[in-house]
This record gives sequence, C-alpha cells and structure tokens, in this order.
Amino acid sequence: MRSTRLSLALDSGALVLPSEGPVAVFHPKAGDDLAPLGRDRVRVITGFKPDHDAFAAQGYACATEPEGSYAAAVVCLPRARAEARALIAAAAAHLPEGAPLVVDGQKTDGIDSAISDLRKLAPVGEALAKAHGKLAVMHAPPAWVLAPWQAQPTVLPGGLKTLPGVFSADGIDPGSALLAAALPQKLPRRVADLGAGWGYLSREVLTRDGVAEVHLVEADAAALDCARENVTDPRAVFHWADATDAKAAAQIGPVDAVVMNPPFHSGRAADPALGLAFIRAAAGMLTTSGTLWMVANRHLPYEALLRERFREVEEIGGDSRFRLTRAARPIRT
Repeated sequence: MRSTRLSLALDSGALVLPSEGPVAVFHPKAGDDLAPLGRDRVRVITGFKPDHDAFAAQGYACATEPEGSYAAAVVCLPRARAEARALIAAAAAHLPEGAPLVVDGQKTDGIDSAISDLRKLAPVGEALAKAHGKLAVMHAPPAWVLAPWQAQPTVLPGGLKTLPGVFSADGIDPGSALLAAALPQKLPRRVADLGAGWGYLSREVLTRDGVAEVHLVEADAAALDCARENVTDPRAVFHWADATDAKAAAQIGPVDAVVMNPPFHSGRAADPALGLAFIRAAAGMLTTSGTLWMVANRHLPYEALLRERFREVEEIGGDSRFRLTRAARPIRT
C-alpha cells in the first residue's frame, strides 16, 4: 500500500527527490516496499526491533534514531497523534530547509488530521489518495516551525518517565498494576519481564525478596530507554529484543520466573497471536520448575495454550477486564 502511494507520487511529479543524498524513512513496517525510493539511498529509522531486523535483513541501512542530515525524508505515520507529530518534527530537524518531507499513512491512522494540522503551520502539497491511505509532500520548513511538535517526556508520579507512542504513556497500566499487587513477596533469583515497556513491572519485581537479576526484554527502543531511567537498580539487565524471538531466550539463558503483560494489538487490529507467541516464549525460557505470572484481557483465547505448555495453570485474580494467571512447570515440546 505504501509503495503504491510512493510510486504514484514519484510518477506524477508530486514528489521529486534530490539527485543525491540519503533518504530517511521513519518507522516503516516490516513488509513495506521501499524500493521506489532506491534501496541504496534509503536509511530506515526505527526503534521497533522486529521492523529494524526485517529491513536490515533486506540490506537496508538502519538506525534507531536519525543521525546527521538527509536529502529527503518519509514519515510513516503511527496512529498515536503525539508520536506522529514527534516523528514529523524529528524528520524536519534533520533536513535542509526546503527539502522534500513526505507524510504517509492509512486513513485509520489519522492521516487526514495530520495533514490538516500540518497545513496550519506550513504549506503542504495536494494529498494523493490510494490504497485506503494518503500521502502528502511539503518542503521542510525552518526547524522552529515544528519545534512545538518535538517529543516531550511525560513524568508520572514518582518521577517515572514515558514518551509519546510508548505503551501506557499516560500512566500505569491497570492490568500491570493488578499483576504487581498479586505477585508474591518472595520471587526466584532470575526473573524475565517480557515486553517490559517503560519498566513498571520490573520495578515492582525488584521490591520482592530473593531477586538477584531482572531481565527487561523490550522491542521498542524508546520504551527501553525510558526503562533505563526508571529502573536504576544494578540488578536490572536491559535487552533491546523481540521477546518472541528465540535469540532473546538464548541471550538471557534459563530463568526461574517470567512476568508479563503481553501485547495483543498489531496496529489497530486485535491480534491474539502476539500474546500466544509470548506464552510460547515464556514457556521456552523458563526452567522446568519455573513459573509464569501473566495479566491479559479476559476475552483473549490463551487458556488452551497455557494448559498445553504448563503442568499447573490457575487463575489468581483480576477484575471484570483482566485475568491474572499463574502457570508453572513448563512442558518441553
């Protein structure tokens, strides 16, 4: 879909790339075809580990943050408004004034609102509509024009830091809070927090007796950066990794316990397969006597897999929205 709009913009002359220089593409998703921009010129900027690895495997130069100056930039719009604005501002800050700045996204991700908001600040070309989305091109304005859109951290009570686009950026997730309250006062020595986000659950784990190491596994580099500031205990070990990738388990080694509040959305669509993959990863990472503590929305179909992969499965609490589960003694497959 994105490649269709990029090709249309290039063929129609709505987008004219400079003859030389790198083209930054901010936050493309694995599966996006960036070939119309020229593989050798593209610099993929994404802190989401699965996307980063997918493009790196195709031979693209990748980075988690923009570096230096680019000849042009394409912003692949995320659905969170504050995050979208921050990406556009970051792209503009790394472009010469007047360089092509492209904003592309699906209608369901708020592309119409983003273009409308941009037009209040600077001239934007006619939006090209295709494949349930839109693409618009503007000449990068002076950096001060978009400075108000730059990412600003949110500071929660207790000095905890989050950033736009990070899960539960505005406060402690209620499900995670329920799980933290249900954890026993004593936990095993080696604990992994899968999908650790900005570090709330790991902070809680580190208040329990018996803990010698907590491994925070998080695919979003921005969230992990927040976690590094929020979790300063020397027993914390940080891993920028996809929790469902076997490489993460191999890097960490067997653990005695796993805590997790697994994601269950891919974009706007619910995707229970994500949570199921987290359960498999937890079962594979635990020792044969290890224990998983998990919170999930009650409607998600996790029960069957939990009973398939663990000898002991019990509901230990929750509320009308969330189910807390303790699963122990994983079954090796």
